[in-house]
Amino acid sequence: ALVNENREHLYHAAMMDPHTAAELDLDQIWSLVDDLLVAHHDWIPEWARIARQARTA
Repeated sequence: ALVNENREHLYHAAMMDPHTAAELDLDQIWSLVDDLLVAHHDWIPEWARIARQARTA
């Protein structure tokens, strides 16, 4: 994700984690990553950020 500055790869990485995949379905993983990106907005690169308004809508 970092090399290509591709936010979707962050979701793919979470989906590839064995523990996460064992506990959550794909929709839940997408939601989890969205929540993490919003919660850590100030700490992540701009290309990886999602609009806070988009997530709360």
